[in-house]
Amino acid sequence: MTLTNHHINDLLEHCKSNNHQAQMEVYNRYYKAMYNISFRIVKDSFKAEDIMQESFLTAFTKLDTLKDPSIFGSWLKRIVINNSLNHYQNLKKNDNVPLDAVIYKVEDPPDMSENEEWNNLKAAQILECMNNLKDNYRISLTLFLIEGYDYEEIGEIMNISYANCRTMISRAKESLRQKLETSAAF
Repeated sequence: MTLTNHHINDLLEHCKSNNHQAQMEVYNRYYKAMYNISFRIVKDSFKAEDIMQESFLTAFTKLDTLKDPSIFGSWLKRIVINNSLNHYQNLKKNDNVPLDAVIYKVEDPPDMSENEEWNNLKAAQILECMNNLKDNYRISLTLFLIEGYDYEEIGEIMNISYANCRTMISRAKESLRQKLETSAAF
């Protein structure tokens, strides 16, 4: 039985009955995006992979609690973000690994035009500057600009008020703007 063309609702029903093929198909549909989300927060490839897999296990074991299967992707994304933030906060609490020890790798696809190369260079520069922001600025900007969460959701995720979230993101943007201007001067 092939499950590659099944709708997500059908796949999730199969997953509830521990159908491993269905679980593998759901995993294959979502793992890249979930890995990227985790990696942007924890900045460690191996740990991001572990968090992603733990998140899938959590999702599969708690699938009965999901009321609307059509929101599975956003539900799984929230699990990944929460697990990533928990790992990050535990690391910070234990102070095991400096955050700037991991560098983003940006690989260029072959046969790129000059404009694409320029855009990738700018994107890498922005990511590098974001990487050098204070931790709460980096995480809030990642959730806001890259993941597309709104102020209310970010406030809930980071356990801060709506007003504090808006202020933090505003300050984070300004700090990023200053870092970009400083790096452009060189």
